[in-house]
Amino acid sequence: MDTVKTAAAATPFAIADNTWSATKTKLKGKFTQLTDTDLHFVAGKESELVARLQTKLHKSEAEVQKLISTI
Repeated sequence: MDTVKTAAAATPFAIADNTWSATKTKLKGKFTQLTDTDLHFVAGKESELVARLQTKLHKSEAEVQKLISTI
C-alpha cells in the first residue's frame, strides 16, 4: 500500500493544453490582479506557472495546484 502512495505522490502536476484557455479565463475573473503574463502557460513548464501564481496570490504550491485543478 505504501508503494501506491509513493507512486501517486511522484505524479507531477500537469495541465492539459486544451483546457487551459477556459481555466485562464476563470482565474482572471476570480483574481482580477492576474495578468496575461502571470497566466502564460507553456506545456511541460507547469512549475513555472505555479510559482508565478504562488507569488501573485500568496498561496502555497499545493493551494495553487488545487485551485487550477478545481476551478
